[in-house]
Amino acid sequence: MLKFKIGDTVKITSGKDKGREGKIEKIYPRRGEALIPGINVYKKHVKGFQGQKGGIYDIPRPVPFSKIALICPKCGKVTRVGFRKLDSEKVKFCKKCTKEF
Repeated sequence: MLKFKIGDTVKITSGKDKGREGKIEKIYPRRGEALIPGINVYKKHVKGFQGQKGGIYDIPRPVPFSKIALICPKCGKVTRVGFRKLDSEKVKFCKKCTKEF
């Protein structure tokens, strides 16, 4: 089970977007990366071709799991995540406030 899920709020811990927050839009588990809209945005120059319009587009790139930290929805703090068995299913819990989410 991954620590991060789609829809989790995370904070960037290093890089050019350090300190910014966002929600996870897509996860790439094999690569260990998450796509967060508005974070890690780069410019791509695209040439027009057969009716497709050319120009300079902003493209968000995925961020490695090592550069993001989860924000607890209960206490609102950046926290580490633990796992517990609860009624034969695994649930995440905040290491600071010890509440499940």
